[in-house]
Amino acid sequence: MSSVTFDPQIARPSQDVGGRSIAILFVILLGVISIPVLTHNLPPLSDYVNHLARMHVIDAIDSDPYLVKFYAIQWQIIPNLIMDLIVPTLAHVMNIYLAGQLFLISIFIVTLSGALVLNRALSGRWSVLPLVVAPLLYNNILLIGLMNYLFGIGLVLWALAAWVRLRDQAWPWRIMVSAAFVVALFFCHLVAVGLYGLSLLAFELHRVWTMREQSLCVRLLDFCATGIPFLPVVPLLLLSPTMGLMPNLSWEPNGKIDGLFYIFSVYYDVVAFLLIGFAALALIWAVRRKAVRFHPMGWLLLGIGGVVYLLMPRVFFATYGADQRIPLGLAFVLLACLDLKLRHRVLRHRFVVMLIALVAVRVAEVQMAWDGLSPAVRSLGASVQEIERGASVLVAYADPRGGDDVRDLGLVHAACIAMIERSAMVTTAFTVPGKQILRVREEYNDRADTEDGTPPTVEQLLVAAEKPQIENANYWGHWTTQYDYVYVLFTKPDTENPDPVHLRLVFEGQRFQLYRTAQSTTTTAATAAINGQQKPHDAVKDEEGDGEQH
Repeated sequence: MSSVTFDPQIARPSQDVGGRSIAILFVILLGVISIPVLTHNLPPLSDYVNHLARMHVIDAIDSDPYLVKFYAIQWQIIPNLIMDLIVPTLAHVMNIYLAGQLFLISIFIVTLSGALVLNRALSGRWSVLPLVVAPLLYNNILLIGLMNYLFGIGLVLWALAAWVRLRDQAWPWRIMVSAAFVVALFFCHLVAVGLYGLSLLAFELHRVWTMREQSLCVRLLDFCATGIPFLPVVPLLLLSPTMGLMPNLSWEPNGKIDGLFYIFSVYYDVVAFLLIGFAALALIWAVRRKAVRFHPMGWLLLGIGGVVYLLMPRVFFATYGADQRIPLGLAFVLLACLDLKLRHRVLRHRFVVMLIALVAVRVAEVQMAWDGLSPAVRSLGASVQEIERGASVLVAYADPRGGDDVRDLGLVHAACIAMIERSAMVTTAFTVPGKQILRVREEYNDRADTEDGTPPTVEQLLVAAEKPQIENANYWGHWTTQYDYVYVLFTKPDTENPDPVHLRLVFEGQRFQLYRTAQSTTTTAATAAINGQQKPHDAVKDEEGDGEQH
């Protein structure tokens, strides 16, 4: 391991926090970081509740006649499945909300521990420094709700650690273990596979340079063998319907700086700038004291990753913001490449105190924001109890800019709670072929958003109500006769009924209204038909008082 370890002087245990102390600090930080998740059964994250609704359908569709009427599960090879495999399994023994919370915490665990083991593999010793990723576990990517990718970042850290540890061992073990990680990463996200590939490229380029005592031919052959574990991606993609989304590419020069800021930003810019400022000052101090070293792999990854980030399209395989996900993953890997020498006990104690303080500030920021945003989500959760079981629900926006602010993200997909609590069909449920395994059945396919687009505005609904032929090509074109309920999101207080002819107000909450359509007859008819055949399990739960959101 001489090619990847640092100066032996760095490895003296007296120059860092002891292994047992690191383990204790890991547990403490993990507990503090988990507080907002544990105290909010439905965190106000954008895509999260939509994903959670899909998890519920996967778990309950075989026993729920309402859900099976609207949806079908088509298991396919899709690079976005890790949550679909884990959370429904957990839902067998707990409610779906708790299963989602545990998955969120598992992201924290795998990422924080992954940074530790990667740093250990690169430096040859345990160090407290990688725990600096803890304040960054809450980030803008998490607010958007990109659960599978975030889990994939943690796996990338573990995969790199395994590669480094096995690098000088028998090559079959290294290739097989790496290939297993590549397959797992594929089912997390394609960008996670790319992040692992970039990191291995940087590490192996450094190795080619340092192993100059070997012949160039041997070094190049060894370097090229690094690509072998990625070969399974080729047949997986060829067998995946995701390949059909490959032509959906687009580049946007704007937003690259935003992607960098997403590493630090959550709700309050002052906290983000505090983290950036503290990181910059600490780095300057450490460099001046010659107390920090950056593994050469890190310099190469910084350069290669930077170029890839600049060239990466904004939309990749029909996924928006693909490029803006890269900086966060790179940041976690790069932080694991740092090695800090804390020679004096006082410095070690100060480092630990400052780390705990920064984590406390970040957790306080998130806790305060979620405490303020959760009442709106809870209010919408209460409103779904007014929806008849097995109804069809259309989601619309009162404000076309709704969801642009991070404080609006919790409401964007909150209507999907109706899928969990009332077995409803919701137009915004993720059912894009090639991206999810959830499908809308053919007879309802023209009533759902199968392209993951923006919901219609109230103005568009009014136009469709008067002249359906104008909006005929859109799934909401005949909304007055095809849906039982309409959620209007991002309303102002005391907003008037936009269409008294076709809508009847059922519930008004914080920044949303729930209406029933005047011509809704499908719900009652469907309920009567299903109740005549079988009494659904969820209906029994309602009678027992257990059907409320946990």
